Amino acid sequence: MTDLARALGVSQATVSNAFNRPDQLSPDLRQRILAAAREAGYPGPDPLASTFRRGRTGAVGFIVHEPLNYLFEDAAARLTMAGVARACAEQGSSLVLVPRAEPGQPDIVSSALVDGFVAFCDPLEPERRELLRARRLPVVGLDAPVAEGQPYVGIDDRAAARSAATHLVGLGHRRFGVISFALGPGSSPGIAAAGLAAATAYVANRARLDGYRDGLAPALDAGGTTVVVSAAGVQERDGAAAAAALLALPTPPTAILAMSDRLALGAIRAAVAQGFAVPDDLSVVGFDDIPEAATAAPPLTTVRQPHTAKGIEAVNLLLRDDRPSNPVLLTTELVVRGSTAPVR
Repeated sequence: MTDLARALGVSQATVSNAFNRPDQLSPDLRQRILAAAREAGYPGPDPLASTFRRGRTGAVGFIVHEPLNYLFEDAAARLTMAGVARACAEQGSSLVLVPRAEPGQPDIVSSALVDGFVAFCDPLEPERRELLRARRLPVVGLDAPVAEGQPYVGIDDRAAARSAATHLVGLGHRRFGVISFALGPGSSPGIAAAGLAAATAYVANRARLDGYRDGLAPALDAGGTTVVVSAAGVQERDGAAAAAALLALPTPPTAILAMSDRLALGAIRAAVAQGFAVPDDLSVVGFDDIPEAATAAPPLTTVRQPHTAKGIEAVNLLLRDDRPSNPVLLTTELVVRGSTAPVR
């Protein structure tokens, strides 16, 4: 940069402005500097050095504990990421995706050039929590806090799950199945012996199981039953497999509560394949209200949560100077469609 400035008879700051602050120069002067830089083979100021000088990178890291493709293939995750990206654009920040570290590979949490992180993890792995502590950068959780007392954006999962369960009780159902996410890292799928009291490592799981228990209490106190099945994953096929286990019981449920729409849609597919009519023989309620829920056959009754708004709020919270320690909880809504009906 020094040689280029000397050759053009301008200051180093003027050369830097031609690359970083073009509004500070006349168009003719900027074009003259850029042309001379191209001729000299000068690519512009070192972005890493510029980052250190400014004390900020202008980028937000988005941490997930799934493979990178999950953010593009899962509808709920895709909507959440869209909110994060929209808020970054509005704030003039770039977005750095930080997927889980694969075995034998370094975790880029320790080296990502960002001003802070939004952690879309429930919960954040202890190893990553230590890396973040060492970085001393601000972190906002999405759906769960990164650590006790740290800010996060989410929903009241317990109240949302309660509304779904209360809906089914109001329709007269007394035999219930619950399709849960995996209860912990490496846990085995299948029927959870402890039912709604099953131990789980995940914040959302615990809150939703408790919410289901709250909402089902009147039916269970009157002699109703519930069976919880832990799904092997989050795909529709995992919901189908879990529903197959429930429908194979000697006395199968007349209603199923699934912790996501994808699991619920898989449950409907399995039920129809076994000759159950939805909702005449079996009511199914999902959670999320992804776009496919409204167009399913039958349209899926589900809990709508504001995925995009959560992403926007998490970035805005991260970039604030006065981040609160209390969680920011957005509202949910039970959307009743055609997959639930009174028990026959």
